[in-house]
Amino acid sequence: MLGQSIWRFTASVVCRSHSEEGPGENLPLSVENKWWLLNMMTVYFGSGFTAPLFIVRHRLLEKLECFK
Repeated sequence: MLGQSIWRFTASVVCRSHSEEGPGENLPLSVENKWWLLNMMTVYFGSGFTAPLFIVRHRLLEKLECFK
């Protein structure tokens, strides 16, 4: 009973969210230029991977300055 109602709901959401223009038209960015897309993805994922490292570096430098 519950599974069937969930199935109907997800099926209706998928039907309503289908874009008539074709695949890739409902994305928040353009996929026409693959080099621009590659650069933007590199910046996005690169910032996510390097942010924790810079935070740790900042904390370690703060700790070292405290002992001076």
